[in-house]
Amino acid sequence: MTDTVDAFVEERVPPEFRDIVTMLREMMRGCAPQATERISYGLPMWIGKSHLAWVSPSKRDITFGFTYGREFEDRYGLLKGAGKHARHVKIRKLAEANQEALRYYILQAVERDSR
Repeated sequence: MTDTVDAFVEERVPPEFRDIVTMLREMMRGCAPQATERISYGLPMWIGKSHLAWVSPSKRDITFGFTYGREFEDRYGLLKGAGKHARHVKIRKLAEANQEALRYYILQAVERDSR
């Protein structure tokens, strides 16, 4: 099992989606510098006081999820999911990623975590 995010990306993220994961990692470093990036539950996660967000690759896309996304204001209408707490965004191409919306969701996760 991979124990670092770099190894995870190299081993488990399809090459066509690695640019998306790189963008998400950079965005998390910029918006949530206090969060620790590590492998948890077998996926790259960002952890503050709680689990803030995670990345999950598949053959078709990258899922960028938020542990408490159900609580977020979703003015962009991108959050999906029917779980009790979590919500996610699917990203298939870097050029199609709404980076403004992603920053908006990350900042909400950070704000929630600071309470």
